[in-house]
Amino acid sequence: MGLPLVAVLVVPAAFAGGGTRRWFGGRAEGQRAEAQAAKDAAAAAFYELDTAQRDLRISIETISAVDDSPAARRAVSDFEALGRRIDDVSNRYIQAIDAYDLDRDDLEAAAASRARGEITRAKDELVGVKRELDRFGESLAPLLGKAETQLARLAPAVERARQALLAASDALDAVRATQLRADDLAARLAALAPELTKLNQGAAQHGAQATLERAGRVQREAEAIRVEAERLPEKAAEIDHRLVSLRTRAQALTTRAGQIDPVLSELRRRFSAACWQDLQQVPEQAVANVRQAELKLTEAQAARDAQKWAEATSLLTTVRALLNSTDEAVSAAGDRLSRLNAVQKDPQQEVERTRFAIRDAQRLAMSGRTSPDPRHAHPLDDAVARLDRAVGSLQGRHPDYWHFLTETEAVRQSVARVVARIREDRGTGGH
Repeated sequence: MGLPLVAVLVVPAAFAGGGTRRWFGGRAEGQRAEAQAAKDAAAAAFYELDTAQRDLRISIETISAVDDSPAARRAVSDFEALGRRIDDVSNRYIQAIDAYDLDRDDLEAAAASRARGEITRAKDELVGVKRELDRFGESLAPLLGKAETQLARLAPAVERARQALLAASDALDAVRATQLRADDLAARLAALAPELTKLNQGAAQHGAQATLERAGRVQREAEAIRVEAERLPEKAAEIDHRLVSLRTRAQALTTRAGQIDPVLSELRRRFSAACWQDLQQVPEQAVANVRQAELKLTEAQAARDAQKWAEATSLLTTVRALLNSTDEAVSAAGDRLSRLNAVQKDPQQEVERTRFAIRDAQRLAMSGRTSPDPRHAHPLDDAVARLDRAVGSLQGRHPDYWHFLTETEAVRQSVARVVARIREDRGTGGH
């Protein structure tokens, strides 16, 4: 009697070895394959979640680097909370993976089924939290756009500040190579070191706006230092030139001051006291001023030798002012004698010059009118009277020619003010 069909089908497998295991393990192999597929799907979900979290962390760091607003701080807090949720889900995924060895030969179907279920649940949690992460990332778009705009301005600003500092440092090195110390510029550059440190610490620590402002200040100050450093050799040469020039001028004024006494002597001999009394102190004051100027020149030379440029410049300015005032005083004596000689010889020339100015103003005042405006006529009438009195003062044995000259000058100035007022009134529609 032949074997039953089932026996015919089974026996060859039994002879092949492991037939019994295959009979019982066929279902286990299917479950193992399903568990392995679930494991692969979970691994893919875990990788996608990890990648998304890394990308989003970069966005959060970008925002927090330049934005300290309540919305930005809340975004950072929400991301940290989401990170803790991701950690919990990731831990359950790892536990589910570690709980089962899907490569064991004796893995039972029930164990494989449990593994598939737990791993699938872990995968679903990973996918779910990934969706939360994606939605959160989408909500960050406005903050991220603002932060990226700020960073686009921030990085170049900080770089410009760094480059300006480098250029200032190079300029100082070049100046020092010419034996000029530039200590004050070096001190100003050193004072920027803390600012550079804060720039290097970045906007995350000090805020974007503050960092932008700091970068601008550092750039401007560094550029100013560079410009001053580059100009320092020229400045030193200019100070040297001024020292020589002012010293020569002081010597020339010493010579000129010695020539005042003969001028004053002639003034005293030929003119009344009123013509020269105000010049009596000029020789003495000129000598004192020149002596003071020479002392300041010595101090300026010492400051230049010590490379105290600001001090040297200030002292030279003082010297120039002293010499200017002395020059004016010395020139005034000679000019006084020349003008007094001219008016003594021909006072009528000064009178006619003044009368011409008055007549010219009177014609302007009457232009286009049948009678002058009293505001213009009265001061012009006063000018005529004042000139007549000045001419009258020349009568006598010792006329005060200087008073005459100052009076005619004052009359011409008053007339010029009337002319200016007439033109102003007509320019603005006045009558």
